[in-house]
Formats: sequence, structure tokens, C-alpha cells
Amino acid sequence: MSTVTATALQSSAPPILPQGFSAKQPPTIRLYPLSNYTFGTKETQPEEDPSVLARLKRLEEHYEQYGMRRTCEGVLLLIYGRPGDYLHHDDDEVEGFKARLNERLAPVGSQFSGKGVNDEWEIGDTLAQWWRPNFETFMYPFLPGHVTRPKECKKLYFIQLPKKKVLSVPKNMKLLAVPLFELYDNTARYGPQLSAIPHLLSRYNFEFVDENDNVVAVTPGEHLGGEVPQTKVLLSGDEGSKGSNKNGAGQGDTGMGGLEGQ
Repeated sequence: MSTVTATALQSSAPPILPQGFSAKQPPTIRLYPLSNYTFGTKETQPEEDPSVLARLKRLEEHYEQYGMRRTCEGVLLLIYGRPGDYLHHDDDEVEGFKARLNERLAPVGSQFSGKGVNDEWEIGDTLAQWWRPNFETFMYPFLPGHVTRPKECKKLYFIQLPKKKVLSVPKNMKLLAVPLFELYDNTARYGPQLSAIPHLLSRYNFEFVDENDNVVAVTPGEHLGGEVPQTKVLLSGDEGSKGSNKNGAGQGDTGMGGLEGQ
């Protein structure tokens, strides 16, 4: 078995191929190189709450008026992220989530609109649901049996990036790419929600393509090209970077990242 496709294989001793081992799995996910994506910056988006206590207080006020809060976050491939936010009480779940993604990452204006230039978000499978049983910071990946009125449900969606996408990051935030092996079993640094993402993605098979749409690597491994993936700052709001990020992670740098406030 090899992660290198037949068209990219250069070895004179090709591996022995076993019988197929992909029954009952979701469709294979295609990942595009980072150079396919364009990054820019836009105006600062101030935090709604100055502290955790203020956020919990606002959650309590929301619950008293509208009931359980619904929050959506996304995992983006190849650039992983958990951009997202809570939905307004009257929002449709999917359309409301797309609107919040656009608030966080869509460029300002319409010059980058259009199919093939900046395709619409593709909201995929629900990877996980996290429940907040009370007005406190801790959340559970299940609803405890004694809880009948949860205060918030956070859904984590799988978002497959299209072939081309233009992303604009608020000046007070950063877009990071973190390798999966750094997240795995690392609750001390990333917390239970982020560190669980490698487990959630293990059900999928992936194929990595180059800039010419050639499939160069497939699951179960990654085509690293001799480079060891590391956490990368894809864009910092104060850098004002425009245009494609040609020096970012390669197609094998499968990782998770997100928007980080400064």
C-alpha cells in the first residue's frame, strides 16, 4: 500500500496492493494546495464581550429571551479553521452559518464574487455537537442525562473549501494552520474541542492535488515533500498581505487552524 498515486509514483519497486479497504466510508475528500487561495485583510471586528464572564452573562440574557443558543463552527480543509459564531435566534441554521462565515472571512465588496473566483461555502457533515448545560465555560460532547434545558448547543461542521477561494481576515485576528499531529491528544494546549478534531476526521479518506489538478497523494498517508508540517500564521491582520499565499503549507500540510484574536 502506498500513499503515492500511480501517476506520481517514481519507485522502481512499486508496493504490493492489498484488497480494497474502504467499505462503508464517506466519499473521498479532495484537498487543494494553499497556493490556490488568496488572502487579504479587512477592518477590525471588535469582540462583543470583554471577558468570559461578560459572554456568559450575555448567554444568560439570550436564554431568558429566546431559549437555547445555537452556535456553529467550521473545520476548513486544506486551511483548517474554526471560524464561526452564534446564530441569531431567528436564523436558519445553514444560511445563518454561511452569513457568519462571511462576516468573519469574506472579502469586502463584490470584486471577488463569481463562480470559479470565490465560490460559495460548502457546508458538509456535522462532525460533533457540544452542549453547555449551564451558564459556565465547560461544554460536553454529549447531553448529560440530568440536563433537560441546555443553554447552548455548538455544532462543528466539516467545510470543504472549493478549488478557489478569497479570504479576508479582520485586522485584529490571525488565520492559523495547525497540523493534526499537534492537535492530537493535546488537550493541555488546545482544549478538548480542538484536540478531538483528528478523531472526528479519521472517518474520511483524502486525496491531495497539486496546482495542475494532479492527484499526488491519497489516504492513508500524506505527501510531505520532505517538509515537516508546523503551525503557520497564514495571515496576520497587521501584515496587510494581499494576493495568494505562495509560502504557506503544501498539500500534505493537513492541519487545523482558526481565527485568533490579537
